[in-house]
Amino acid sequence: MNQHVNNICRNASFALYKIGKLRPYLDQASTETLVHALVISRLDTCNSLLYGLPQNIIDKLQRVQNSAARLVTRVRGHVHMTPVLRTLHWLPIRKRILFKILLLAFKAIHGLAPQYILDLITIYKPARCLRSSAIESPLLKRPSFKNIRTATYGSRAFSAAAPMEWNKLPSRLRSIIKNPWFFQACSENASI
Repeated sequence: MNQHVNNICRNASFALYKIGKLRPYLDQASTETLVHALVISRLDTCNSLLYGLPQNIIDKLQRVQNSAARLVTRVRGHVHMTPVLRTLHWLPIRKRILFKILLLAFKAIHGLAPQYILDLITIYKPARCLRSSAIESPLLKRPSFKNIRTATYGSRAFSAAAPMEWNKLPSRLRSIIKNPWFFQACSENASI
């Protein structure tokens, strides 16, 4: 994956270089559109495959995203990037990867994902009635260690990573997602 990340960084950096040449003639909205189309889309493509990689590999992608944010907002190099990313409403790379996995898990739970993803996860159903199962927050069944073939790659697979990350979510968040009131309130707020 190191070579893959290096290729992404090289192509995205070249796109940033080209956009930087045009930056004096563009406003911030146009620059942000170009950066989304040519840089952020490269960082997001198949980024769920990057789950569980060492931090030094993820840091390469984070540096590219920080450069893109600096180009869009025209901040200097010594400014801390977390507030800048927040103003642009961009998640850091590690959180983008986690968001993609959780989004796929959400779609699989609600039957919105393709069949091959639906086959990878199952909802946990306890053998007997538990107090914790009274809360309507679906937990996902984690695969047994017999099914995970290697320690390094097996835990990074979607079938192992999605249940682990989904089950880490607070139960109130898992239950509000299932609650139809949440969808009704969101659609009412979107129409306002």
